[in-house]
Amino acid sequence: MSAQHSISRTQAWLESLRPKTLPLGLIAIVTGSALAYWTGHFELPIALLAILTAGTLQILSNLANDYGDAVKGTDTEERLGPLRGMQKGVITPAQMKKALIINVIISCISGIALIIVACKKPEDAIGFLVMGLLAIVAAITYTVGKRPYGYMGLGDISVLIFFGWLSVIGTYYLQANAFNIVTLLPATACGLLSVAVLNINNMRDLENDIQAGKNTLAVRLGASGSRIYHTCVIAIAIICLIVFTLIYMHRWTAWLFLLAVPMLLLHIKRVNADLSGEAMRPLLEHMVKAALLTNILFSLGLVLE
Repeated sequence: MSAQHSISRTQAWLESLRPKTLPLGLIAIVTGSALAYWTGHFELPIALLAILTAGTLQILSNLANDYGDAVKGTDTEERLGPLRGMQKGVITPAQMKKALIINVIISCISGIALIIVACKKPEDAIGFLVMGLLAIVAAITYTVGKRPYGYMGLGDISVLIFFGWLSVIGTYYLQANAFNIVTLLPATACGLLSVAVLNINNMRDLENDIQAGKNTLAVRLGASGSRIYHTCVIAIAIICLIVFTLIYMHRWTAWLFLLAVPMLLLHIKRVNADLSGEAMRPLLEHMVKAALLTNILFSLGLVLE
């Protein structure tokens, strides 16, 4: 282990847990709960349990990603993104496996508690149990296994499904005990903003991923194509929120999310100004903040409505 990698075990675990990524997963639960509040179905205990479950699944995904990339040798010294505990040699594969098992157990306990509290029909309980198990499998197999889907360019659709549709619509359903078509547009917008975060991360690591054989969508599209895709993803997310507001909302406060649009447009401009991976490093945090601000303002608009 080199001198620059001499960090404490606690710091190594914090790096692998990636606490800065947690708000992005939790904001989808907040958006779903805001939709439930807007329609008069908000249930605080269910919302809190959903946040806890989403947080444990996000941590599981982060740990599994570190394990999978480290075992496959994807994260090297040449990678522009930060190296984590396993890559630095502070956390052993056996220790990470144990952490993954513990996290799976915690996720199951939290998810089962959520189902018991929220689901009033047996078919709903079975359905959410299956979705919970799928979420655990998806979190692990993104980079782990013989054919991880993150290495085949399928990470973006997975993020749209789990950070958008399932998180937002599922949170609403658990509180309202019914599906409502109005949740589809906000869920899509929320998921697409998370996809943009993943894409900026993949654009940063483009050269390293090509060498490692990690065929993310950014690798498949190339430096120029991935930026066009990035622009379209953010634009569609904004359009989804605008269409929702035009159809369903009536007060000016519902348009609060537009305050985040200049930040998103500035982000798009900066992304397209430089095709290098190095230029993407500061833009990853910028995209996370822009996505959070957009969803928070949209949720606030729902509550004020």
